[in-house]
Amino acid sequence: MALPESEQQRTDVKSRRIDAPVSQVFAAFRDANSLERWWGPAGFSNTFHEFDFRTGGQWRHTMHGPDGNDYENESRFLEVSDNQRIVIEHLSGHHFILTITFEPSGEATLVHWQQLFDTVEHYEQIRQFVSPANEQNLEKYAAEVNRRAAGK
Repeated sequence: MALPESEQQRTDVKSRRIDAPVSQVFAAFRDANSLERWWGPAGFSNTFHEFDFRTGGQWRHTMHGPDGNDYENESRFLEVSDNQRIVIEHLSGHHFILTITFEPSGEATLVHWQQLFDTVEHYEQIRQFVSPANEQNLEKYAAEVNRRAAGK
């Protein structure tokens, strides 16, 4: 389904094939310890303060950047549909809606990542950071799923 032009211009869209069943891929998001390991771009680590993984639940965490700075994050889960879809509203700093969908593809999963900003101007201001950061986040996600599958 194509987005209206205004949404296309303010949305970063990525997809990644992860070689694991949907249930395993979703589990690497559902589990706070796992998510804490992989969430964020390359070089970032996390400390979770609250992770209420359900529709309406809150998620508060600090991202520790490779530059030594801490970035406080507050979000709300607008939708959690097991093994299908997660919708997150990011409330602190840059406001956006992140929609992650999980599509079975044989023994693998296609993860679709759509980050929608409020305005085209806002997205354009941070696009050069956001687009590669989302790719890095998906790389770390796939690596975490593989790590979990290997029992490490």
